[in-house]
Amino acid sequence: MKISRILIVNRGEIAVRIIRTCRVLGIETVLAASEADKDSLPARLANQTVIIGPPSVSTYLNIPVLIKTALDVGADAIHPGYGFLSEKPELPKACEENGIIFIGPKTDHIFSLGNKLVARALAQKIGVPTLPGSEKVNSFEEVLSVIDQIGFPIMIKAAAGGGGRGMKIVTEKEKDNVKQIFEAATAESKTAFGDGSLFVEKYIANARHIEVQILGDKFGNVVHLGERDCSTQRRHQKLIEEAGAPLLSDELREGLYNSAVKLAKHLTYESVGTVEFIFDQDEKKFYFLEMNTRIQVEHPVTEGITGTDLIEEQINVAKGEKLPFTQADIHFYGHSIECRINAESAEEDFRPTPGLITKWEIPQGLGVRVDTHCYHGYKVPIFYDSLIAKVIVHGNDREHALRRMLAALDEFAVEGISTTIPFLKKVLKHLDFAEGRVTTRLLEKVIG
Repeated sequence: MKISRILIVNRGEIAVRIIRTCRVLGIETVLAASEADKDSLPARLANQTVIIGPPSVSTYLNIPVLIKTALDVGADAIHPGYGFLSEKPELPKACEENGIIFIGPKTDHIFSLGNKLVARALAQKIGVPTLPGSEKVNSFEEVLSVIDQIGFPIMIKAAAGGGGRGMKIVTEKEKDNVKQIFEAATAESKTAFGDGSLFVEKYIANARHIEVQILGDKFGNVVHLGERDCSTQRRHQKLIEEAGAPLLSDELREGLYNSAVKLAKHLTYESVGTVEFIFDQDEKKFYFLEMNTRIQVEHPVTEGITGTDLIEEQINVAKGEKLPFTQADIHFYGHSIECRINAESAEEDFRPTPGLITKWEIPQGLGVRVDTHCYHGYKVPIFYDSLIAKVIVHGNDREHALRRMLAALDEFAVEGISTTIPFLKKVLKHLDFAEGRVTTRLLEKVIG
């Protein structure tokens, strides 16, 4: 299949990222943008920009308008980026019905893996380790029954969810409040995802969040491109990611790789994907968490240690091409770290700080990459996610990469809005982070 023009149905830094790879591939880009994004960097870089609606999140969720736009501009394919419609099976289905290539996996893979209960059952079926837990729970009494079996602490989770929404930790201290917690999680899940289905898993207090990048084609070939540690999180939102994961044995690393590839091969998965695991620091065991069927925000750290353009490979697979390499061809070089820069005030409980950027000087130099959609004079809108840039560094080893990141953040100068740069430097300098002792609760120590 030939792709000569792609409609990008996203915004921000990922839209810029896609446009730049398309330029290298000689593919024209059309950006579908809301009124709020008409002056953004991706709007300036795309070959064409079409305003598809008012300054609202819902603008990027309007499938009929997006499909009509793709047909009107003669786009061969649609790239969803991440977020918005990237993991909604309705978009690839609509693309298929209208003869448009969807740059992502098959509709049924998005549908099945988008539900954590279905994905969990699949992992169990093929022997990938999963946390002790339940099927769907329909009442707080059923939650209590699960607790009797696996003990405290537990986490109540939204089956259709992600990003921390619909997730509630229940400890023994809260055993008398299970009914209220269950009802709150149900309501939050319904509001966020239109589905109130919940399930229960054992909660690992001393945990790490480690994920494996995989890539598959329609010929049944699947490779992994190493792991990323995404443990440095606030309220289940990732702030710092790195590749590879520090202080991880080769045996555990291979176990993660084998499990991720096994899952993808069982599905005959096509496109990029990320298999996420929770790692119990105390027991030194990993468990399947979920699989994301899209490009991840943190994909640049994998590109840093492998030299592979994941967006390019994603497009080539969508065109029906065979992977240009085997597992034996993939090698890992050095260490890479990514910091997400948000327009937020960490001193005010991470309050969003949209507004006009009056100074914008990004770091440069060997081993430093900045993915952003911002520039001097850009007005950060109030309608969307607060991510304004990602700083990615590559070093000879973790210590070298850490020094390079601190130097880059020192060089990053932004005025007019508050950013999380000072907070990120504080995290990077924390002894536990510096020595690789990262867990999902590290930021509690930094903030507390």
